[in-house]
Order: sequence, then structure tokens, then C-alpha cells
Amino acid sequence: MDTDADQITKTELLAWLGARRRQVAEQFQAMPAEARRHSQVPSGWTARGLVRHLALDVERVWFRAVMAGEQVELPEGYAGWTAPDDVSDEELLELYGNECEQANAAIADLSLDAPPVWWFEGAGHAPYTTLREVLLHVLVETATHAGHLDICRELVDGGQRLVLDEP
Repeated sequence: MDTDADQITKTELLAWLGARRRQVAEQFQAMPAEARRHSQVPSGWTARGLVRHLALDVERVWFRAVMAGEQVELPEGYAGWTAPDDVSDEELLELYGNECEQANAAIADLSLDAPPVWWFEGAGHAPYTTLREVLLHVLVETATHAGHLDICRELVDGGQRLVLDEP
């Protein structure tokens, strides 16, 4: 039988997510600026596109739109993965930081058992049924992409980061 002490809290989940968000920003900043604009992998995504994807397709979609029901502008198709050339790296990091802050604010008053309030028209039901599941999904996705940036950084300049930090 689970007790309250056995349950992870929203504060703990957000702390772990915050650590992965910082890892994304740190690895992005540690990469040479020119390397952020060029793909290091066969699929073609760039570090700039990955940061924009996390801001718009992950933070904005899952927390602000799906969980809080905010009517926000969402990218279509692959557009979230594309960072416009005229947007600076600093602006992309600012976008990501702002979306993370707005995401936290959007779910601040929701319980971990809160259901999604919106899902894409014509796409069936949302794949997750609670804020807890959405937080876990976003945590895993952010950690995965942070790892992608780690590898790209190492390919570009040999920089290595041993991830041992906790929130």
C-alpha cells in the first residue's frame, strides 16, 4: 500500500524538470554559436531548432494549452523545430525561459490528478489523463533532448558533461 510519503510531489517533479531545463540552456550556451545553426545529425535538426521545439511544442503545448486550456499560438507540423535566422540565440533562450516560467504559472494551482482541458481537434483523446502524466512526459522529453544537446556539443568541440546533478 502506498502512503503519502511514497508519492512524489508536484514540487519534486518541477524541481527535476527545472534541472533538465537548466541542462538544455547550459549545453546550448556552451556550444560554439556557429555550431548551433548547423545540424550535427542526419535528421537535420539544429540546437537552435531544438530549443525552439522545447519552448513551443513542449512547454507551451503541454502546460499552457493542454493542461491550462490557454488559447495560445501553436506551431504547425515541423515549424516548431525551425528557428528563424533573424532570431538570435539569446532570443531563443529567452523564449524558452519565458515559456518555462509561463508553463509553471499555468499549472501552479492544478493538482497532479487534474485532467487535460484541451486536445487537438480531430486527434482523438489526449494520450495522458492527468497533470502527473504530463509532467512525467515533459520531464522525459526534456531530459532526452538535453542528452541530444550533450552529444552534439561533444561532436562539435569535444566538451563533455557528466550528468550527476540533482534538482
